Amino acid sequence: QVQLVESGGGLVQAGGSLRLSCAASGRTFSNFYMGWFRQAPGKEREFVAVIRWSSGSTYYADSVKGRFTISRDNAKNTVYLQMGSLKPEDTAVYYCAADRSSFGFHLLDSQYDYWGQGTQVTVSS
Repeated sequence: QVQLVESGGGLVQAGGSLRLSCAASGRTFSNFYMGWFRQAPGKEREFVAVIRWSSGSTYYADSVKGRFTISRDNAKNTVYLQMGSLKPEDTAVYYCAADRSSFGFHLLDSQYDYWGQGTQVTVSS
């Protein structure tokens, strides 16, 4: 059974940094795409970043490009989201997701098969 467990959220001041982790277990993820999404209060869940596990190629939402970096550690079966230059508008619950297809980067949450429980990130001004 696939499990995705996020950690690393918290409260940070604007301009600060946080690193989120997503520990994946239950199967081999080498053919997966791993994504990060976020959902702010009263808003729909939105795409943040995605990485192809096998190659390490990445894609980002325009709102985080240049500030966030997605990466993976094969030995630890973990995906990371390094967040920098944080803004109050980055405040949200951040979710890790796994896409088992192999048809390129997917930006819609409906295209992902497995989800973590989420971790809260709050950026104060």
